[in-house]
Amino acid sequence: MTATPVAVSPDWLALREPADAAARAADLVEVLRPWLAGDELTIIHDLGCGTGSMGRWLAPQLAGPQHWLLYDRDPELLARAAENAPDASADGAPVTVETRQRDITRLSRDELAGASLITASALLDMLTADEVGRIAASCIAAGCPALLTLSVVGVVEMTPADPLDWTIAEAFNLHQRRTSGDRRLLGPDAVEATIDMFGRLGGDVHVRPSPWRLDAATAALAAEWLTGWVDAACEQRLELTEAALDYRERRLATAAAGQLAVTLHHLDILVRPR
Repeated sequence: MTATPVAVSPDWLALREPADAAARAADLVEVLRPWLAGDELTIIHDLGCGTGSMGRWLAPQLAGPQHWLLYDRDPELLARAAENAPDASADGAPVTVETRQRDITRLSRDELAGASLITASALLDMLTADEVGRIAASCIAAGCPALLTLSVVGVVEMTPADPLDWTIAEAFNLHQRRTSGDRRLLGPDAVEATIDMFGRLGGDVHVRPSPWRLDAATAALAAEWLTGWVDAACEQRLELTEAALDYRERRLATAAAGQLAVTLHHLDILVRPR
Protein backbone atom coordinates (compact mmCIF):
# COMPACT_ATOMS: atom_id res chain seq x y z
CA MET A 1 0.00 0.00 0.00
CA THR A 2 1.43 3.34 -1.06
CA ALA A 3 -0.02 6.74 -0.28
CA THR A 4 -1.68 8.48 -3.21
CA PRO A 5 -0.04 11.89 -3.79
CA VAL A 6 -2.17 14.88 -2.86
CA ALA A 7 -1.31 18.04 -4.78
CA VAL A 8 -0.98 21.06 -2.51
CA SER A 9 -0.76 24.57 -3.93
CA PRO A 10 2.20 26.68 -2.75
CA ASP A 11 -0.15 29.69 -2.83
CA TRP A 12 -2.53 27.94 -0.40
CA LEU A 13 0.36 27.09 1.92
CA ALA A 14 1.56 30.70 1.85
CA LEU A 15 -1.95 31.98 2.58
CA ARG A 16 -2.42 29.72 5.59
CA GLU A 17 1.08 30.06 7.08
CA PRO A 18 0.32 33.05 9.37
CA ALA A 19 -2.82 31.35 10.70
CA ASP A 20 -0.86 28.14 11.28
CA ALA A 21 1.85 30.01 13.18
CA ALA A 22 -0.72 31.78 15.35
CA ALA A 23 -2.60 28.54 16.08
CA ARG A 24 0.21 26.15 17.03
CA ALA A 25 0.46 25.47 20.76
CA ALA A 26 3.55 27.42 21.76
CA ASP A 27 3.52 25.97 25.26
CA LEU A 28 4.43 22.58 23.83
CA VAL A 29 7.72 24.13 22.70
CA GLU A 30 8.39 24.93 26.36
CA VAL A 31 7.73 21.28 27.24
CA LEU A 32 10.00 20.20 24.37
CA ARG A 33 12.90 22.60 24.92
CA PRO A 34 14.63 20.73 27.82
CA TRP A 35 15.00 17.68 25.59
CA LEU A 36 16.99 19.75 23.09
CA ALA A 37 19.11 21.77 25.51
CA GLY A 38 22.86 21.87 25.05
CA ASP A 39 25.45 22.97 22.51
CA GLU A 40 25.27 19.89 20.29
CA LEU A 41 23.71 19.99 16.83
CA THR A 42 19.93 19.49 16.91
CA ILE A 43 18.82 17.28 14.01
CA ILE A 44 15.16 17.74 13.08
CA HIS A 45 13.26 15.58 10.56
CA ASP A 46 10.16 17.41 9.22
CA LEU A 47 7.70 15.02 7.57
CA GLY A 48 5.48 16.35 4.76
CA CYS A 49 7.20 19.73 5.04
CA GLY A 50 5.41 21.55 2.19
CA THR A 51 7.19 24.89 1.75
CA GLY A 52 8.87 24.62 5.16
CA SER A 53 6.53 26.59 7.41
CA MET A 54 7.23 24.40 10.44
CA GLY A 55 10.93 25.22 10.24
CA ARG A 56 10.28 28.93 9.87
CA TRP A 57 8.04 28.80 12.96
CA LEU A 58 10.06 26.49 15.21
CA ALA A 59 13.73 27.06 14.36
CA PRO A 60 13.80 30.64 15.78
CA GLN A 61 12.32 29.32 19.06
CA LEU A 62 15.09 26.79 19.70
CA ALA A 63 18.63 27.64 20.71
CA GLY A 64 21.80 26.13 19.31
CA PRO A 65 22.83 24.92 15.85
CA GLN A 66 20.17 23.02 13.92
CA HIS A 67 20.08 20.82 10.84
CA TRP A 68 16.64 20.26 9.31
CA LEU A 69 15.89 17.33 7.00
CA LEU A 70 12.77 18.20 5.01
CA TYR A 71 10.66 15.39 3.51
CA ASP A 72 7.97 15.79 0.87
CA ARG A 73 6.78 14.14 -2.34
CA ASP A 74 6.64 17.38 -4.31
CA PRO A 75 9.97 18.66 -5.69
CA GLU A 76 8.55 22.17 -6.23
CA LEU A 77 7.54 22.44 -2.58
CA LEU A 78 10.93 21.13 -1.47
CA ALA A 79 12.70 23.70 -3.64
CA ARG A 80 10.66 26.51 -2.10
CA ALA A 81 11.35 25.18 1.38
CA ALA A 82 15.08 25.22 0.72
CA GLU A 83 14.94 28.74 -0.73
CA ASN A 84 13.03 30.12 2.27
CA ALA A 85 14.68 28.26 5.11
CA PRO A 86 15.43 29.96 8.43
CA ASP A 87 19.08 30.88 8.76
CA ALA A 88 19.48 31.32 12.52
CA SER A 89 18.22 29.82 15.76
CA ALA A 90 17.00 31.68 18.85
CA ASP A 91 20.57 32.47 19.96
CA GLY A 92 21.91 33.20 16.47
CA ALA A 93 23.43 29.77 15.87
CA PRO A 94 23.29 28.56 12.26
CA VAL A 95 20.38 26.59 10.82
CA THR A 96 21.03 24.37 7.80
CA VAL A 97 18.55 22.53 5.60
CA GLU A 98 18.61 19.33 3.54
CA THR A 99 15.70 18.19 1.35
CA ARG A 100 14.63 14.61 0.68
CA GLN A 101 11.94 13.67 -1.84
CA ARG A 102 10.21 10.74 -0.17
CA ASP A 103 6.93 8.98 0.55
CA ILE A 104 6.92 9.74 4.28
CA THR A 105 4.65 6.77 5.00
CA ARG A 106 7.49 4.50 3.86
CA LEU A 107 10.41 5.98 5.78
CA SER A 108 12.64 3.35 7.31
CA ARG A 109 13.75 3.49 10.90
CA ASP A 110 17.31 3.83 9.65
CA GLU A 111 16.42 7.10 7.91
CA LEU A 112 15.25 8.61 11.20
CA ALA A 113 18.14 7.24 13.25
CA GLY A 114 20.03 9.96 15.10
CA ALA A 115 17.12 12.41 15.05
CA SER A 116 16.82 14.90 17.91
CA LEU A 117 13.22 15.73 16.99
CA ILE A 118 10.61 14.63 14.44
CA THR A 119 7.96 17.14 13.32
CA ALA A 120 4.93 17.30 11.05
CA SER A 121 2.12 19.77 10.47
CA ALA A 122 -1.39 19.32 9.04
CA LEU A 123 -0.50 15.76 8.04
CA LEU A 124 -2.13 13.09 10.21
CA ASP A 125 -5.68 13.43 8.84
CA MET A 126 -4.42 12.53 5.34
CA LEU A 127 -3.03 9.18 6.51
CA THR A 128 -4.42 5.72 7.19
CA ALA A 129 -4.25 3.90 10.51
CA ASP A 130 -1.46 1.68 9.20
CA GLU A 131 0.54 4.69 8.01
CA VAL A 132 0.17 6.49 11.33
CA GLY A 133 1.19 3.28 13.06
CA ARG A 134 4.38 3.01 11.00
CA ILE A 135 5.28 6.64 11.66
CA ALA A 136 4.61 6.24 15.39
CA ALA A 137 6.76 3.12 15.54
CA SER A 138 9.59 4.86 13.67
CA CYS A 139 9.43 7.87 16.00
CA ILE A 140 9.55 5.68 19.11
CA ALA A 141 12.40 3.64 17.64
CA ALA A 142 14.35 6.88 17.02
CA GLY A 143 14.14 7.58 20.75
CA CYS A 144 13.41 11.28 20.34
CA PRO A 145 10.39 13.59 20.79
CA ALA A 146 7.82 14.09 18.03
CA LEU A 147 5.86 17.33 17.58
CA LEU A 148 2.78 16.83 15.37
CA THR A 149 0.74 20.00 14.92
CA LEU A 150 -2.52 21.23 13.40
CA SER A 151 -4.50 18.02 13.04
CA VAL A 152 -8.18 18.71 12.36
CA VAL A 153 -10.76 17.13 14.65
CA GLY A 154 -13.90 17.69 12.58
CA VAL A 155 -15.32 20.62 14.55
CA VAL A 156 -16.02 24.00 12.93
CA GLU A 157 -17.81 26.94 14.57
CA MET A 158 -19.08 29.91 12.56
CA THR A 159 -20.66 33.18 13.58
CA PRO A 160 -23.26 34.08 12.48
CA ALA A 161 -24.63 30.54 12.32
CA ASP A 162 -26.35 29.14 9.22
CA PRO A 163 -28.82 26.22 9.10
CA LEU A 164 -26.54 24.35 6.68
CA ASP A 165 -23.36 24.62 8.76
CA TRP A 166 -23.78 21.21 10.40
CA THR A 167 -24.80 19.46 7.16
CA ILE A 168 -21.76 20.75 5.27
CA ALA A 169 -19.45 19.91 8.17
CA GLU A 170 -20.79 16.36 8.38
CA ALA A 171 -20.32 15.81 4.63
CA PHE A 172 -16.80 17.26 4.77
CA ASN A 173 -15.85 14.96 7.64
CA LEU A 174 -17.12 11.97 5.65
CA HIS A 175 -14.99 13.15 2.73
CA GLN A 176 -11.94 13.23 4.98
CA ARG A 177 -12.67 9.65 6.06
CA ARG A 178 -13.06 8.51 2.45
CA THR A 179 -11.47 5.46 0.88
CA SER A 180 -8.93 6.46 -1.77
CA GLY A 181 -7.83 3.44 -3.80
CA ASP A 182 -7.03 0.89 -1.10
CA ARG A 183 -6.43 3.55 1.55
CA ARG A 184 -9.03 4.39 4.22
CA LEU A 185 -8.11 7.87 5.43
CA LEU A 186 -8.41 8.69 9.12
CA GLY A 187 -9.54 12.29 8.65
CA PRO A 188 -10.77 13.77 11.96
CA ASP A 189 -10.18 10.43 13.71
CA ALA A 190 -6.42 10.77 13.22
CA VAL A 191 -5.65 12.52 16.50
CA GLU A 192 -7.36 9.89 18.62
CA ALA A 193 -5.67 7.10 16.63
CA THR A 194 -2.26 8.75 16.93
CA ILE A 195 -2.58 9.28 20.68
CA ASP A 196 -3.62 5.65 21.11
CA MET A 197 -0.76 4.29 18.99
CA PHE A 198 1.95 6.34 20.69
CA GLY A 199 0.50 5.48 24.09
CA ARG A 200 0.56 1.76 23.38
CA LEU A 201 4.18 2.11 22.24
CA GLY A 202 5.14 3.72 25.53
CA GLY A 203 5.26 7.38 24.55
CA ASP A 204 4.54 10.22 26.97
CA VAL A 205 1.78 12.08 25.07
CA HIS A 206 0.86 15.75 25.56
CA VAL A 207 -2.11 17.27 23.68
CA ARG A 208 -3.06 20.94 23.26
CA PRO A 209 -5.75 22.79 21.27
CA SER A 210 -4.51 24.80 18.27
CA PRO A 211 -7.57 26.36 16.62
CA TRP A 212 -7.55 28.61 13.58
CA ARG A 213 -9.49 31.79 14.40
CA LEU A 214 -10.51 33.53 11.19
CA ASP A 215 -12.23 36.89 11.00
CA ALA A 216 -12.20 40.11 8.98
CA ALA A 217 -8.40 40.32 9.25
CA THR A 218 -8.06 36.93 7.55
CA ALA A 219 -10.96 37.21 5.10
CA ALA A 220 -8.92 35.94 2.13
CA LEU A 221 -7.93 32.78 3.98
CA ALA A 222 -11.49 32.29 5.24
CA ALA A 223 -12.83 32.54 1.68
CA GLU A 224 -10.27 30.09 0.28
CA TRP A 225 -10.82 27.63 3.11
CA LEU A 226 -14.61 27.92 2.83
CA THR A 227 -14.55 27.25 -0.91
CA GLY A 228 -12.49 24.09 -0.49
CA TRP A 229 -14.58 22.96 2.49
CA VAL A 230 -17.85 23.23 0.58
CA ASP A 231 -16.41 21.69 -2.60
CA ALA A 232 -15.23 18.64 -0.64
CA ALA A 233 -18.64 18.30 1.00
CA CYS A 234 -20.33 18.36 -2.44
CA GLU A 235 -17.87 15.79 -3.78
CA GLN A 236 -18.86 13.51 -0.92
CA ARG A 237 -22.62 14.12 -1.20
CA LEU A 238 -23.61 15.17 -4.72
CA GLU A 239 -27.22 15.74 -3.67
CA LEU A 240 -26.05 18.71 -1.59
CA THR A 241 -24.61 20.57 -4.58
CA GLU A 242 -27.42 23.02 -5.35
CA ALA A 243 -28.06 23.99 -1.74
CA ALA A 244 -24.34 24.03 -0.95
CA LEU A 245 -23.51 26.42 -3.78
CA ASP A 246 -26.12 28.87 -2.50
CA TYR A 247 -24.70 28.40 0.98
CA ARG A 248 -21.18 29.08 -0.24
CA GLU A 249 -22.21 32.32 -1.93
CA ARG A 250 -23.96 33.50 1.24
CA ARG A 251 -20.95 32.68 3.35
CA LEU A 252 -18.46 34.27 0.94
CA ALA A 253 -20.51 37.46 0.89
CA THR A 254 -20.52 37.52 4.68
CA ALA A 255 -16.74 36.95 4.75
CA ALA A 256 -16.14 39.70 2.16
CA ALA A 257 -18.15 42.09 4.34
CA GLY A 258 -15.88 41.23 7.28
CA GLN A 259 -18.77 39.74 9.24
CA LEU A 260 -17.83 36.05 9.31
CA ALA A 261 -15.92 34.54 12.22
CA VAL A 262 -14.66 30.95 11.93
CA THR A 263 -13.05 28.74 14.55
CA LEU A 264 -11.58 25.63 12.96
CA HIS A 265 -10.48 23.30 15.71
CA HIS A 266 -7.17 21.40 15.62
CA LEU A 267 -5.07 19.57 18.17
CA ASP A 268 -1.28 19.54 18.56
CA ILE A 269 0.51 16.47 19.90
CA LEU A 270 3.92 16.25 21.56
CA VAL A 271 5.27 12.78 22.26
CA ARG A 272 8.32 12.28 24.45
CA PRO A 273 10.13 9.01 25.08
CA ARG A 274 9.67 7.63 28.58
